Amino acid sequence: MQTAAYSTGTVTSKDGSIIGYKQTGAGPGLILVHGGMMASQNFTKLGALLADAFTVYIPDRRGRGMSEQDTKEYGLAKESEDIQALALVTGAQNIFGLSSGAIIALQTALMEPSIKKLALYEPPLPFTDGPSAWVPAYDKAMKEGDYGEAMASVVKGTGDESMLAMTPKFMLTAMFNMAIKKEEVAEGQVSLKTLIAAMYHDIAIVNDSQSLLGTYQNVAADTLLLGGTRSIQFLRENVDIMSAAMPHAKRIIFEGLGHVAADNNGKPEIVTAALKEFFAS
Repeated sequence: MQTAAYSTGTVTSKDGSIIGYKQTGAGPGLILVHGGMMASQNFTKLGALLADAFTVYIPDRRGRGMSEQDTKEYGLAKESEDIQALALVTGAQNIFGLSSGAIIALQTALMEPSIKKLALYEPPLPFTDGPSAWVPAYDKAMKEGDYGEAMASVVKGTGDESMLAMTPKFMLTAMFNMAIKKEEVAEGQVSLKTLIAAMYHDIAIVNDSQSLLGTYQNVAADTLLLGGTRSIQFLRENVDIMSAAMPHAKRIIFEGLGHVAADNNGKPEIVTAALKEFFAS
């Protein structure tokens, strides 16, 4: 796997929140927006693979890692303002977003005319009840302090059609609680426990994205819609719905890949090839 050296920086969002980011590579600017239960650390392999063609910026979304922990306001508008601030400071005109990060990227492209190219991997827009079906179980587990159960609820509700998804929930809960207990968090990394708790912010993103259902097809940026054949059904259907409403958007479905293919533990090299072709064209 290709490696890259990362520097770090910060920008100030519209409401004064400090947003930290990793940077690597050289060339046109490309912002990578991570999804739920993630931070910038989850895209370091993807960023390294893109670094020979682009200057890559990977922000920690607000409330995680290098970005302010005491931010009082979350939601789609605020998180989009964070990415808009990064785009304006760096001059980046390309954005890739995964999952809830794809919703933020979409909102940013709708609000910021400087964005010329937009790639979205399975945004969980609420066309159906699928994107929020797991929320009650997650909320209950969090109120009981059972982080493993909360994570299992998210995985069951948003994960891939894989062996992990077919594993009984009680086994996933035990496995995740063990992983949380044994986790050694390296300097500059965000703990799994913190990322599980941050899913409340992703719930807000999905809820707020109801406002995009009638406007997303108006995005002016060249758009690439991405998905995987092993993703959960409602995510596959979302790509179909968006593709039908955006006839000029390019669409790629990766055979055998799931929802988090761009993550370090997925298949970022396959996603990279598609992104390079799209953003360089």
